[in-house]
Amino acid sequence: MFDRSKLKIRPLGERVHDLDAGAVRPLGAASFHHRSIDEIALRIAAARASGREVIMFAGGHVVRAGVQNYLIDLLRKGYITCIAMNGSVMVHDFELALIGATTESVARYVRDGRFGLWEETGRINDIVNAAYHGGDKGMGRAVGKAIQEGEYSRKDISILAACYRLDIRATVHIGIGYDIIHEHPNFDGAAAGGMSYRDFLVLAGAIENLEGGVVMNFGSAVMAPEVYLKALSMARNAASSEGREIRHFATLVCDLYPLPEDFHREPAKDDPSYYFRPWKTMLVRTVADGGESFYVRGNHADTVPALWTAIRELER
Repeated sequence: MFDRSKLKIRPLGERVHDLDAGAVRPLGAASFHHRSIDEIALRIAAARASGREVIMFAGGHVVRAGVQNYLIDLLRKGYITCIAMNGSVMVHDFELALIGATTESVARYVRDGRFGLWEETGRINDIVNAAYHGGDKGMGRAVGKAIQEGEYSRKDISILAACYRLDIRATVHIGIGYDIIHEHPNFDGAAAGGMSYRDFLVLAGAIENLEGGVVMNFGSAVMAPEVYLKALSMARNAASSEGREIRHFATLVCDLYPLPEDFHREPAKDDPSYYFRPWKTMLVRTVADGGESFYVRGNHADTVPALWTAIRELER
C-alpha cells in the first residue's frame, strides 16, 4: 500500500487558480432560450404547488460555469428541493467559499505530483471525518454547515452553505479515488463512504415523493444516472408495498452530447451513444411507464440561467 506520510502537501497560496469568484455571474435574464426549458419550468411550478420534489443533479462544470447565484435563488424560492452532486462540486464550492478561487491545471501540476495536494482543500476531510463520528446526517449537510458557520470569505456564493441555511437537502455522491481530497493523508475512506451513503439514503427518501415531481441532470454523465436509477428502484419497491406508484414525473437532461431529435427511444447496443447513460436511463427507461422527458443541448452557463428566467416569467 502507498505510504501517504511521504506526501508533501502545499498551501493553496502556491497554486495558480484557473477560476475565481469574478466568474460568478450576477442574476439577469438569459439570452438563451429553449422550449423544453419553458416546459420543464411549468412542470416545476406544478410540482412545487402540489408539494412534490424537484431534484437537481449536478456535475462539477456547473459550478465552474459561474451560475451559483441562479441556483441559490431557485433554492431560496423553493423551486429546488434537493441538489445531488458529485464530489467535484463539493470541492469547487468549498474552495470558492474559502478563498474565492478554484480549479487548477491538471497538465501543469500532475507533471511533478502537485496536482490536488493542497493543504486548505484537505480540510474537507477533517469536516467529513468529524461529522461521521458525530453521527451527522450526511456529507453535503456537514460541509454546508461548516461553510455557513465558519470563517469563509465567500460563503455567499456557496451552494452547500445555501442549502444548509435554507434547510434543503444537499447530497454528495462520491467514488473513492475520484476527487483530489482522496489523495490526502487525512482522508478516511470509511468516513467518506459512510457519509456519502447517508446522502444516498437522503436522496432515496426524496425520490419517494417524486410522483408528480421533476428530476433534472445538468452535466453528470455517470454519477447522476447511476445513483438516480438505484434510488428510484428502491423508492418504487417501497411504494409498491404501500399501494403507491412513482411513474408520473418529468426528467430534464442538459448536456453537450448531440442526441437525435427522437431521443425517446434508446439507441441500439452497438451504437456508442448507448453508453451515454443520461439518455437511456433518464430520458427513456425510467419514464417509460407514465413519465415524460426533455433534452436540451447547451452550456450550463446558458441553460441554468434560462431555467431561472423561465421560472421567473411564470411568477409574473
